[in-house]
Amino acid sequence: MTAAPTLHFHADPGEFLAVAGDHLAADPVVGTVVASVTNRAAARRAEGVATPDGDWWLVVRDARGAVVGVGMRAAPFPPRPPFLLPMPTEAAVALARTWHGRGEEVTAVNGALPAARECAAEVARLGGGRVEVAQHTRLHELDELMPPASAPGALRVAAEDDVDLVAAWYDAFMADADEQAGRARGASAHETPDREELLRRIRGGRVWLWTDPAGRPVHLTAANPTSFGVARVGPVYTPPQQRGRGWAAAAVAEVSRLLRAEGARVCLYTDQANPTSNRLYARLGFRPVVDMANLVVVR
Repeated sequence: MTAAPTLHFHADPGEFLAVAGDHLAADPVVGTVVASVTNRAAARRAEGVATPDGDWWLVVRDARGAVVGVGMRAAPFPPRPPFLLPMPTEAAVALARTWHGRGEEVTAVNGALPAARECAAEVARLGGGRVEVAQHTRLHELDELMPPASAPGALRVAAEDDVDLVAAWYDAFMADADEQAGRARGASAHETPDREELLRRIRGGRVWLWTDPAGRPVHLTAANPTSFGVARVGPVYTPPQQRGRGWAAAAVAEVSRLLRAEGARVCLYTDQANPTSNRLYARLGFRPVVDMANLVVVR
């Protein structure tokens, strides 16, 4: 009989990267969320910022000791859903049983299918309730960039004095995305970075604004720092009164070109319930890689 996979938890993000880095590097597009979040957490820890209590990173090993899956619980927003990358079914089920056994409350699981679904199903079986899909997402990678029709205006890097506008548009992004996908505004749990984190991203040159011919900002596109050669674009936000003018297509195309020029592979997530954004990114040359989901356990 083949031995079941084993679960190894790490409280130190740097320690996790030392163990799981090769695994993440082997499929860096699929691992983009875990890689970017963990690298940010490791950088903060190196600066003396304590890792929040309850955060952990998971390494799944097979009987030979090879890493065959990873995950993390590092979301700063309630209900702090764990995020799982592909892993054996036995490991996903064992993870839910581990949480149950140690009294760790989990009411939502995000990540790659089918691992997230199998894990959430076991959470529901052990604690009662049913699994519902809060959001179906799809990860895409840019293939050949297909420039859109030109739009008036220009892209510029956001400056520190843009932080209030950037904060407002980050706040509006998910609520508007929920509405566009047919959900209630604010239905999706999400991270709204605090001012200091937004300033960190702006100083890192990873937030851009598209400005109209008069120089007024009309759109925001951001990207995560490159991890294992992959840069993930997002959020992408246009205020309602500025939509339908080509700002988003122009900005994402130009940001993608800049990231490619740095040598990065470019990826992004879409909400499968938002046909507008899915069509936009397909026209720009983004191709589906893997389906993921945000799942909740309703009791």
